[in-house]
Amino acid sequence: MSAVAALRSADQLLRGDGRFAPGAEQVPWRPLVTLALGAGILYGLAMGSFGLRPAQALYSATKVPLLLAATTLLCLPSFFVVNLLLGLGRDFPSALKAVLASQGTVALALAGFAPVTLFWYGSSADYGVAVAWNGGVFLAAAIAGQVTLARHYAALVARDPRHGHARNAWLVLYAFVATQMAWVLRPFVGNPEQAPSFFRDGALGNAYVEVARLVGRVFF
Repeated sequence: MSAVAALRSADQLLRGDGRFAPGAEQVPWRPLVTLALGAGILYGLAMGSFGLRPAQALYSATKVPLLLAATTLLCLPSFFVVNLLLGLGRDFPSALKAVLASQGTVALALAGFAPVTLFWYGSSADYGVAVAWNGGVFLAAAIAGQVTLARHYAALVARDPRHGHARNAWLVLYAFVATQMAWVLRPFVGNPEQAPSFFRDGALGNAYVEVARLVGRVFF
């Protein structure tokens, strides 16, 4: 995909026009995957550049699109079953398009924050602040993705309110899996006091167990 075609596709996706319009019949999965991959790599490079260590930037450029893609792929089988149980199997292509469009929007929103993140890094050398900043960026990108998801689901919910339950199930599934996947793939922002690494020690731990331990140490 050329740069001009990529920009045109990104504009159509964010506006919900053309082949990315909610009413379009086919799922434009190839341009969606291409956009999400390229945008994820772009933000990963910016995110991992804290401390100006090229190795960590390359690691993060791999892990950001991997986080988005792996989480989506892991959630789709369960999401498909939920749609079948709700009697919405015939509408699953439209639901799939909504999900992919929302993920593409998340990646594009992240890429849009890349220059701001680089400016932030140039303004502060505090590692904790850098981690918190990126958490805020991912939250903002997730909100942008939900706007696209709601746009695509509006007609589905109007036709059959059960689609609202399916959409909520997707949000719960995605949040649950994404939290664990992000934990496994950390660090995304490398600590300058540690050597660059693709995985941190104890990468295969459970994020929810660690949160429970933290809460236990604080309150008990």
